[in-house]
Amino acid sequence: MPGRILVVDDVAANRLIARAKLTASYYDVIEAESGEQAIELAEREQPDLILLDVLMPGIDGFETCRRLKSGRTTMHIPVVMLTALDQQADRLRGLDAGADDFLSKPYPDMALFTRVSSLIRMKQMIDELRLRHETSRELGLEGLTSIDAGLNFADSSVLLVCDSSDLMAGTVADIRNRLGCAIETAEGEAAARALLASNRYDACVIGPNLSDGEPMRIASLLRARPETRQTSVMMVFPPGDLSKAHLAMEMGVADYLTYPPDFAELTARLKVQLRRKHYSDRLRSSMHDTLVMAVTDPLTGLYNRRYTNNHLESLIARHQPGGQGLAAMALDLDRFKSINDSHGHGAGDEVLREFARRLSENVRGIDLVSRVGGEEFLVVMPDILAENAERVAERVRAAVEETGFRLKDTPAPLSVTVSIGLAFHRPGEAGSTLINRADAALYASKNSGRNMVTLAAAA
Repeated sequence: MPGRILVVDDVAANRLIARAKLTASYYDVIEAESGEQAIELAEREQPDLILLDVLMPGIDGFETCRRLKSGRTTMHIPVVMLTALDQQADRLRGLDAGADDFLSKPYPDMALFTRVSSLIRMKQMIDELRLRHETSRELGLEGLTSIDAGLNFADSSVLLVCDSSDLMAGTVADIRNRLGCAIETAEGEAAARALLASNRYDACVIGPNLSDGEPMRIASLLRARPETRQTSVMMVFPPGDLSKAHLAMEMGVADYLTYPPDFAELTARLKVQLRRKHYSDRLRSSMHDTLVMAVTDPLTGLYNRRYTNNHLESLIARHQPGGQGLAAMALDLDRFKSINDSHGHGAGDEVLREFARRLSENVRGIDLVSRVGGEEFLVVMPDILAENAERVAERVRAAVEETGFRLKDTPAPLSVTVSIGLAFHRPGEAGSTLINRADAALYASKNSGRNMVTLAAAA
């Protein structure tokens, strides 16, 4: 997992010491001696993490961090601020500037390396999401979700796990007042398990002492379950228990503090975790939107031809010979060109959307419904008896004919009909051959007067 680290310090001896420690652990190190140089290198080299000194000539570490976190190409790079400043106000200032962590010198090497490895692991995961997002954008498939949209903490939810006698129980109102987020408290492991079974949280803060369980077990549960794996986990450990904190970070815990935590710092670190969670959620949401756009028809919301062709082969591969059949139904709206010519393409789009709705309502939930051309549609029905498939086809035909299509700019409902071809899969038959036979049956319906269902065997 070792990656590339940018060390920023105006003192050459400090950079030399940092380089020696990091290269001994197989990290690739690049150096900058000023904030301006750090920003330039970060933009060009795209390191996995930045170790940033605070006290430097020119722009200091706080301002450097602010500029890095506001830059589109550097905002995702984790920043750990390292400084001899040890006042709470300095730590809060660093975290408020966007730093992912703030360590005061002297700090144990284990504390540094634990956080470095955790943040690089997180960065590499986000890099994979960003790469997919950028690839989709280059292909013109970018989703509707903007990953740069601002974070409203009021939309975030936090679970605090601690005993009622714990000092941390008093932080609930403080966190809520500072962030405005929804926050719940679980008194112990059993209560936490019950809440996690039915709720989703953006972050979970786990106290060091639970009367009915083990804090690390709750963290392990969050990491093990797919539905909670993306929850950002923070833990609070007794002073000096760095070995357990190291284990927690290796397990996937995002951050830790020592007990009793400074409430202001706890809130500031929680804000960092929520901001990071928000960013990764936006990337995942954008990827999901991109995938949806890639496989669906934007007008009707049905699957498109690309998805149908691929998924049909999967359905055929899962189809068990000797079991219930697999049927393909090809559909084409009758005289659709005349609708566009008489009422305009906007009216034609309305008809297509309404037809897609009626079609979806009259087939089963497991059926694959797609728009494969202008007014051409396809339904693949797995695990269905022949007589039931015929019944479905006739139900769809009747649902289109019996009730006129009401359009926004037409005074009377528009009469629409559909022609249908139905084919049943033969052993060893490719999906393309099945669709071709359904199409041939469809054309037979067209040639025989339209508004009818024709079986491929009779075509």
